[in-house]
Parts: sequence; structure tokens; C-alpha cells
Amino acid sequence: MTFILDPSFHMIFVFAVTCVAITLFVRENLPIEATCVILLTALLLLGQFFPLMDANGYNQLSVAKLLTGFANPALVAVLALLVMGKGILQTDALRGVSGLLIRRDGKYVWISIVAILLFVIVFSAFMNNTPLVILAIPIMQSLAHSAKISESRILMPLSFVAILGGMTTLVGSSTNLLVSSSLQEIGYDPLTFFQFFVPGAILAGVGLIYVLLVVPWILPDRKTMVEELVDDKEFIAEIDVKEGTKLVGEECEEGLFPSLPDVTIKLIQRGGHLVLPPFEGYRIEIGDILIISATRETLTSLLAHFPAVLLSDDQENHFSRLAEEDKEKEREREGSADIERAVDKTHILAEIMIPPGSRYIDMSVEQAGLRHTFGTIILGIQRRARVVRRRFGRVRLEQGDVLLIAGSRKDVFAMKENPDVVVLSGSKEDIPLAKKAPMAMGIFLCVIGLAAFSVLSIPVAAIVGAVLMLATKCLNIRQATRALDRKIFFLVGSMLALGTALEATGGALAIADSILSLPFANNQLMMVGLLFGLVAISTNVLSNNACAILFTPIAVNLAINLGVDPVIFAITVVFAANCSFASPIGYQTNLLVMGPAHYQFKDFMKAGIPLMIVIWITYVLIAKFYYGIG
Repeated sequence: MTFILDPSFHMIFVFAVTCVAITLFVRENLPIEATCVILLTALLLLGQFFPLMDANGYNQLSVAKLLTGFANPALVAVLALLVMGKGILQTDALRGVSGLLIRRDGKYVWISIVAILLFVIVFSAFMNNTPLVILAIPIMQSLAHSAKISESRILMPLSFVAILGGMTTLVGSSTNLLVSSSLQEIGYDPLTFFQFFVPGAILAGVGLIYVLLVVPWILPDRKTMVEELVDDKEFIAEIDVKEGTKLVGEECEEGLFPSLPDVTIKLIQRGGHLVLPPFEGYRIEIGDILIISATRETLTSLLAHFPAVLLSDDQENHFSRLAEEDKEKEREREGSADIERAVDKTHILAEIMIPPGSRYIDMSVEQAGLRHTFGTIILGIQRRARVVRRRFGRVRLEQGDVLLIAGSRKDVFAMKENPDVVVLSGSKEDIPLAKKAPMAMGIFLCVIGLAAFSVLSIPVAAIVGAVLMLATKCLNIRQATRALDRKIFFLVGSMLALGTALEATGGALAIADSILSLPFANNQLMMVGLLFGLVAISTNVLSNNACAILFTPIAVNLAINLGVDPVIFAITVVFAANCSFASPIGYQTNLLVMGPAHYQFKDFMKAGIPLMIVIWITYVLIAKFYYGIG
């Protein structure tokens, strides 16, 4: 059953659906994939029951047209590049290069930090920057520890330089490929590999100066979970409050529990919930788990009274036997030394991050079973720098989550070999290069060369590269499948459908006309600045890919009405959509560094908004003097 209505109905409906989708994206009440499916379903129902016929009698909102985005060459290229990036990460193909840049002795540490940032900004121009950032985070943390500086001062610059480098070439970011694809669908030639390299390099250079000279000094020192829980002179322990323990029923008075006067309680886990300081008025209950820090002498005394300290029953029995014999001074010293060694062995604290493509994404903590797989205990979870305050077992893991774990040194180090987690603050030992690293790097360089010199189109080159990664066993099918980010797949496919609907219903033209009705609409340079600002602000609220697809047809209509080359306005969208500096949700790499560095949302605004303004002003000057916009 179909109904023929006035075409204005279709445009109003598409605008309404767009507003609902934007609201859901911003509020994040639903997963991105769910919002995309809702958006796509609404458009499909619109096209099915209320077809929009063109002059030839074809439905412009047919199922075939709306679903074309899921087979879009740019989307296929993005997914293939993700597989290639996974191959590079899996084989540690870049670690040998990055290792040459690292110096951990004193005054050279800052030189190494700058060298790593330059390394990332160069390589992010030619490959997906998410694997680059995942590779660089532990290296940057290690350098920060060596220089005794806060990780929060250097990890945001890492994300920013990755974004800046992605502005320079067509494959530097999925955003660039999607703008090129949208431009091609409208009827123009796609962008070439180095078409906007010169202005992109200028913007990246200006941004790099700001990132190096300003960002590290305006960001606050923020402690990681490990630093918050560990004091150099104290050890971390865990008290399991069992029935019959003297602690049961004790109330916190003036910040202390009477039986634990020399102990600092960092948090209390009660029934899966986290209770954070202050504890004034709280009573200790049976089943509470107290995470404490104390000196070795305090632990020795504490073990004599509360033998439930530490994690395993075997260790508990061992330490209890030692503590019961502490009446003799010599024995107490030996017990103290044993405790120090055992706590150090058992309670190696580390932070691990859930990277994109991890099989643990969407699993609850219980389903992930890290304790059984690795023998480590989860002490805390951070999501976007906040501690998750709900029962650990029911928390579903997301990419970018940071878990504070405790376990033996051997178990924690063993996690470094698992691709489903990234150990952020564990061993500083170098991981040896994989045997397949030269093969993976050779495939990567060949693909980039073939695409750059137009021997193969980017989608074909990317697919060939992904297939070669599999054929040469640089990664297996399971790893390649996990590299395919379903958020990108659903977001790009649904937003391309929305772009098709906006173009078909005249919505894009209507938005362009409304912008052209502004008082200064006849000034081309002012319009370039307005378009850049509008897209740059939107990309920090939505996502860079969504903005690229939404604003490209609008930019083309603006350019046509102003008599400007539409390609220049499309390139404006490329640069503006990459300005996702002011929000952790604007770009994936921002989300990846947010947890490890303990950033807050306002930190991105503080450092990112000025950078966005600097890039904005620089591009307006480029538009005037490089592109000749008057």
C-alpha cells in the first residue's frame, strides 16, 4: 500500500527524523548502532508507504537507493583499511620504527615525546590512526613515567596530532573518503589522493605548533587509578569482611574506622557497588571488600588481627602463620619482608584498556571472565574518566573502557600478548618484533604507493591490501572480522541513506537557501568561514563521519549558488569535519586517551576549542590566498 503526498511532506519528515537522530546521538541514551537502525527504518518506511516519484516515475526513496550506502566504495575502503591497520598492529610492524625514537634518559625524554608525536602525525596521513594511537599510548605512558610528568599532559596531544595528520591525504581519515564519495554521488569527480595535501599540511603544521607549545601546559595534572590507589611507601591490600570479623558494624568517625587507625581506605566494594570517600556515617557490613593502602609494618600488624587481607586463601593462611609469630622481633622483621615481597608479587597494579575490535566489547565483566582467563582481579572500571558505580559483574564493557586490575607480575605481563586488551601501565619491557612485521609493512607501503599514484583506486587497493594481510597470515580471519567496526558500518550506511533522502527531498537545497538568506551571504569568504564553523561545531557534537555525509550536499548547493567551485567547499567540509578536538565523543582517538589519562569532558573543551579556532582562522586565510576565494 502506498500513498502519494505533497513533496513538502517528505522534506519535513526527513528534517524531523534528522532532528530526532541528532538528539539521540548527542544524548547517547541508545547505542549508536541502535540509533542508526531506527533512522534507517524510518526512512525505509517513508519510501515504502509514501514514495517520492521523479519525472520518470521512479521512486527516489526506494529500498535500493536508501541501502546503496552499505555497498558504498568509500565504506568498503574504510573497512578494508581497518583490517590493514589491524594487521600492522597485530605484527607490531611500527614498533621497530617507534623504538628508534625512544630515549628514556633524563633530558632526552621530551625529545622522544616530540619524536613520537611527529611519527604519529606523519603516519596518520597514510593509515587509520586508531592503531597508531593504541600503539603509542603505552609508549607515551612509559616516557611520562621516565620524565616524571603527568600522562594527562601528553596523551591528549597524541590524539590531536593523529587527527591533524589525517587531514592531509584522502586515506588519512574515513571522513575524507566519505566526503569524496558523497561528492561523487552528486555527480562530481572524486577527490584525488593528494588533492588537498598542501592546505592540509599547513593546517597540520599550525595545529602541531599549538599542540606542542600550548596544550601540555594548559592541561591539569590528573592522576590515573593506579596513582590514586598507590603511594610510594605503601602497599595495596584487600580486606574481605567475613562473618565474625571484629570490623563488622564499625562506623566511620572523623574519617577513620576505630580498628583501622593507620590504614587509608581508598574504596569499599559492597555487593558489587563502589562506595567512595568520604565514609562518614558508613558502617562496615559482612561481605564488604575494603581496598586499603598501608605500610608494610601496618600490614604485618593487621594480618595478625584480620587474616582475610589479600586475595587468595593460600596467601591468607601463609601470612596469618607469619603474623602469629611476630612476638619475636626478628620473626616480625622476616614476616614483614615476606609480606612486602608477596604483596609486591601479588598486587602488581596495571591499567588495561578495551580497544576497538576487542571481543570483550558488549560483554559483561562476568561474561568476559578476565579472572579465569588471565588470573587477574578487577579493582575498578573507568568509562570516560569516571568510575563506574554499579555492580561490576553487570557492567557491559565498551571500547575505551579502562580497567584497574591486580594480579601476579607474570599474569599481568602475559596480558600484553593478548590483542583484546592494551596494557597501559604494566611492563616497560620491549615487545620483540613479530616475524610477520616486514611483510605487513611491505604490504602497507605497496598499497599506499599504488593508491597514491592512481595505479589502483583506493577501494581496490585497500581490499587487495586486506586480502594480502590475510593471505600472508599477518592476521587471521577472526582478527580481521573483529577489526571491522560495526559502529562505522551502521553509522556510515544510515547517514548515507539520510544524505540521499535530504538530497532527493530538496532538504539539502532548502538548508543551503536558508544559509544564503543571511545578510552576508553574497560574500564568498564569509560563507566559507560560516560553513567551516558550522561543520566544526557539529563534528564535536555528532561524529566526523556523520557530518561529512550530511554537510557535503549542503556545501555543494552553497557553492553552486555562490558561483564557486563545489570541490573547494567539499574540501572545506573535509577539514572542518576533522576538527573534532573539543569533545571526547567527536573522534575515536579522543575516547581512547580519555580513560588512560583520566581526562574530564571540560579538559577537551579547554584544549580543543582554542585549537579549533586556530584551525578555523588558518583555513579562512588559506581559502583567501591559496584558493582565491574573495
